[in-house]
Amino acid sequence: MDLLSGLGLLVALLACNIIQSSGQEKNYAVKEELQENVLIGNLRKDLDLTLDPDIPLSAPLHFKLVYKTGDIPLVRVEESTGEIFTTGNKIDREKLCAGIYNEKRCFYEIEVAVLPDEIFKLVKIRFLIEDINDNSPLFPSTVINISIPENTAINSRYSVPSAVDPDVGVNGIQHYELLKGQNVFGLDIIETPEGDKWPQLIVQQILDREQKDTFVMKIKVEDGGTPPRSSTAILQVTVTDVNDNRPVFKESEIEVSIPENAPIGTSVTQLHATDADLGPNARIHFTFSNQLTSQAKRLFAIDDNTGLITIKQPLNREETPVHKLVVLASDGSSTPSRATVTVNVTDINDNVPSIDTRYIINPINGTVLLSEKAPINTKIALITVTDKDADLNGKITCFTDHDVPFRLKPAFDNQFLLETAAPLDYETTREYAIKIVASDSGKPPLNQSAMLLIKIKDENDNAPVFTQPVIGISVPENNAPGTQLTKISATDADSGRNAEISYLLGPNSPPVFNLDRRSGILTAVRKLDRETNASYTFTVLARDNGSPSLQSNATVTVSVLDQNDNSPAFTHNEYNFFIHENLPMYGTVGLITVTDKDIGDNAAVTLSILNGKDKFIIDPLTGVIRPNVSFDREQQGSYTFQVKAVDRGKPPRSSVARVTINIVDVNDNRPVFVFPSNNYSYELIPTSTSPGSVVTKVFATDNDTGMNAELRYSIIGGNSRGLFSIDPKTGNITLQEKIFSTDHGLYRLVIKVNDSGQPESLFTIAIVHLFVNDTINNSTLIQDLVRRSMETPFDQSIADGDMTPQTNDYVKIVIAIIAGTMTVILVIFVTALVRCRQTPRHKVVQKSKQSGEWVSPNQENRQIKKKKKKKRRSPKSLLLNFVTIEESKPDDPTHEHINGTLDIPVELEEQTMGKYNWATTPTTFKPESPDLAKHYKSASPQPTFQIKPETPVPPKKHHVIQELPLDNTFVVGCDSLSKCSSSSDPYSVSECSCQGGFKTAGSIHTRQVIQSF
Repeated sequence: MDLLSGLGLLVALLACNIIQSSGQEKNYAVKEELQENVLIGNLRKDLDLTLDPDIPLSAPLHFKLVYKTGDIPLVRVEESTGEIFTTGNKIDREKLCAGIYNEKRCFYEIEVAVLPDEIFKLVKIRFLIEDINDNSPLFPSTVINISIPENTAINSRYSVPSAVDPDVGVNGIQHYELLKGQNVFGLDIIETPEGDKWPQLIVQQILDREQKDTFVMKIKVEDGGTPPRSSTAILQVTVTDVNDNRPVFKESEIEVSIPENAPIGTSVTQLHATDADLGPNARIHFTFSNQLTSQAKRLFAIDDNTGLITIKQPLNREETPVHKLVVLASDGSSTPSRATVTVNVTDINDNVPSIDTRYIINPINGTVLLSEKAPINTKIALITVTDKDADLNGKITCFTDHDVPFRLKPAFDNQFLLETAAPLDYETTREYAIKIVASDSGKPPLNQSAMLLIKIKDENDNAPVFTQPVIGISVPENNAPGTQLTKISATDADSGRNAEISYLLGPNSPPVFNLDRRSGILTAVRKLDRETNASYTFTVLARDNGSPSLQSNATVTVSVLDQNDNSPAFTHNEYNFFIHENLPMYGTVGLITVTDKDIGDNAAVTLSILNGKDKFIIDPLTGVIRPNVSFDREQQGSYTFQVKAVDRGKPPRSSVARVTINIVDVNDNRPVFVFPSNNYSYELIPTSTSPGSVVTKVFATDNDTGMNAELRYSIIGGNSRGLFSIDPKTGNITLQEKIFSTDHGLYRLVIKVNDSGQPESLFTIAIVHLFVNDTINNSTLIQDLVRRSMETPFDQSIADGDMTPQTNDYVKIVIAIIAGTMTVILVIFVTALVRCRQTPRHKVVQKSKQSGEWVSPNQENRQIKKKKKKKRRSPKSLLLNFVTIEESKPDDPTHEHINGTLDIPVELEEQTMGKYNWATTPTTFKPESPDLAKHYKSASPQPTFQIKPETPVPPKKHHVIQELPLDNTFVVGCDSLSKCSSSSDPYSVSECSCQGGFKTAGSIHTRQVIQSF
């Protein structure tokens, strides 16, 4: 044996001899032969078992009787209460403790485990079996023969075979009685040191063989039980002939030791005896006493002549360590000699240890079924090892022969608990064959082994495991319903039902998929559409059939592969774009948006124009539409064509959309008067016309649309007295006040029509002539007046003259002379003023015009006329002068150079003049003349305007219009007609003479400049 094995054996020895603290003993006394279900004790109470509430228990407290397989327990333990009861198998002390005659040495032992493992205790219960008198004493035979010589002395004693009673104590043999002794014999009882009672027959009278050679009696034996039991045997005494001397042993007490393995025939000892007689009476015979046990008679033999005791059968110390042999030496006389030989059988290591396994966990077909969930220290069995040998030969060690997750834990002397020492795992090791070895300390040691089979019971402690925790699947869209996608598989390390796996879809799984519970085949129950769902991510479950079941999950990702199953889709079936007609060529009309629910090449869309390529182009990728022509809404208001979208799938798919491009109007057309058709017509307004009557109307049209064609009418000249008004929407001209005789004459109304265009409003001016009179006596004169009105600038008033046909020519001439004179004076004054206040921004240039003489009705204040009905007012004299102002604006990228004319009317009023005269005197200012326009612009509270009736205004121009009010005049009075001479210098000031002075009739007003863009 090497060092390591010796060390291991030493450790095992130490481990086996440690007293386990969990072991506890309890003694009970119980009578034999009790009936079934007799209560013996209560372990829970007797052991004072109290539960610690802080210790959680895996199971309720219970008790389990631990016994050897195959044994029939004589008691039972109530599992839940710990009560001990007798069973139907009665306790028989004599059978249980055969050969034990000490009433206090018969025990029955059991072991009880207190469970569960959290409070485990192993309790050894020792039942002291109390004897009852259930057996009668019996003699070895029913007839006992004894030979007594006739010369036997009185009070001589002869041994009588003893009776045997299996009961012990008081229930054992207590008394012998000789019946019918005839007073010849008596009976005495000798008690041995071991407590045995031997009967002896006493000779009470002298025997005479010749008189009577045989005595027949009865001997009775009785125990001390209550009631006592007894039996009898026939005792027959034979009187023999005289033999004077009996043999004498050299040693009456001999003690020898002999090993138990002594072979048959081995001499134990030899007895020596002598006899004083001679001849045949001196011949000695050696025999065993009839009180010798049957076992001794079986094991030993004695030579009748030599007295040599030999071994007849093998000895067994473990059965009987000491044999007492009573040897009789007889020479034929009636009284033999006695010698006692004590044979001590010495032990040799001839018995292997025995292993007794008592299961705490009941085995099935000899195999313990242990759950893999069993905690550490779970008790499996009680191992009891014994050795019949003595001393070192009987000192036992026990251990397991290899490394297993189990250990032997000492409980009592030579008793060990087999328990778990480490966690068990069915998936690692499904069964254990534990070899328990018991070895004694003899030389050489003897070993015994026992196999204990433990099968690990599978518990559902392993959840199914997917072969892939994340399962990726790619499937083309438009699949057929029921298409198999993949097979999902999982494994379970458990066994049996615990390893039966069912496959389930997770709670987040879409209804489009189905998973077979058994096979794990994943199918698509409906056609997949990538455009609806490009991918699906859900969980699948693998659940075993254990109790409780365990499950695990895996993530499944289904990617739907695209197919060209979608045509390009326009965002609208029909596109309507609105662009301004002034959009430049290749400007952006709009964007065609097209989508394709497919992806990749299946969604790569190219756009093209099917018709209308001559007027529009489209970017094939971006969808931007651009014109390659210029637009004119008035010529064509919309364009319609089709756009085709084609993808690059195989085969390609396409779609078509209708595109309508609406040309949005730009305010590029001025209003055009339809009525009056020309500026040379006139309307007669009878004097009887009542106020509020529509005397005429104007009507204009605009080729633009929308706001650009919304027109508004206004009177911007020739209505200083407010005699007429115009409806801004309808163009109806209405008489506002009652016509008086002083209102007769020709009226020139300057009508302006504006559109509402943005960002710049356009306008047109028309002239409406109204002749106020009862009748037309001289139409030629009226036509002449109209012609002269048209020759007069529109920003000058024609009001301050009488244009009635009845006015005499003299008055006309006088008025003309006066007017001319006043004009000359005014021109001289204005020229001097302009030269003194000339600015670099304005230059006054004389404008040569040929103007005819014309007059209009007096525009006197109508309120003054009402106050002075009987007094005739003096007519005003109007002198019209025309001043031309040329203005140059600096270069501006947003403005064009503008040359404009400003016509300034000057009114001269003579308070004492009663008739109307008119004359026209053209007056021209040099460019360096004083800036009268500046004066008017700074002083006038009303806006000025520029009238260019015959010149069309181009679109998108910036106009600066200045308008002077018709009543802004200088008034000069003259007594006679002035004559003026013209200078050949166009920039010289004309001089004219006029008698009398001049005065200013009113203040000079100017209007602000209006710039429209």
